[in-house]
Amino acid sequence: MNGSNAPTGPGASASLDVRSALLPLLGADEEAVAFLAGVADLDATDPDSHELEDGVRLASGLRLEQFARAGSGDAFCFVGEGGEERPVVYVSLDGEAGPIARGLPELVRLSLVAPWWRDAPGRTDAELRAVADEYREDVPDFDRRRDRAARALGLDPAGLPSAATVLARLVELARGPVAAECLVVGYDGDPLDPLFARAAPHP
Repeated sequence: MNGSNAPTGPGASASLDVRSALLPLLGADEEAVAFLAGVADLDATDPDSHELEDGVRLASGLRLEQFARAGSGDAFCFVGEGGEERPVVYVSLDGEAGPIARGLPELVRLSLVAPWWRDAPGRTDAELRAVADEYREDVPDFDRRRDRAARALGLDPAGLPSAATVLARLVELARGPVAAECLVVGYDGDPLDPLFARAAPHP
């Protein structure tokens, strides 16, 4: 894995005041792992075991580096060279892929605020509320666990964006120029289907 740092400088938002080398915290901090791996299905606890299927690559020729996975085996990957500021692509074993964040801090906020994001685009408002309610029923202390994970990662829970904001960002990434940069092809050379072909409704 590459060493990396969270974005800094005048262009970095105060809400992104995360520690350097955020990725190791995702795999080692007890509170972060409990929420991200246990609730948000983002497991970065054993990066050396993460390996993409043979032939899965970026059409652009840029590097595709897996750093975490979901329980299903789906992959979270960095695009190109650099650190934690790189775009993040999600590669599904169902043959879908697409950008989901501009950097690891943005992925962390998405995972904290809307861990049900995979179900969001294309669903109605009522269906989205039902998905969110199911998560909260399964994790009665959802807010407490989310807030503890956020603090463990150097984030102020009060400064986290709304679910509507992070879900709208998914659609923005899917339709913007980063989508072309992050186009993933399979072992047969054909592009994988986009994750989010339709707009996400507001939750």
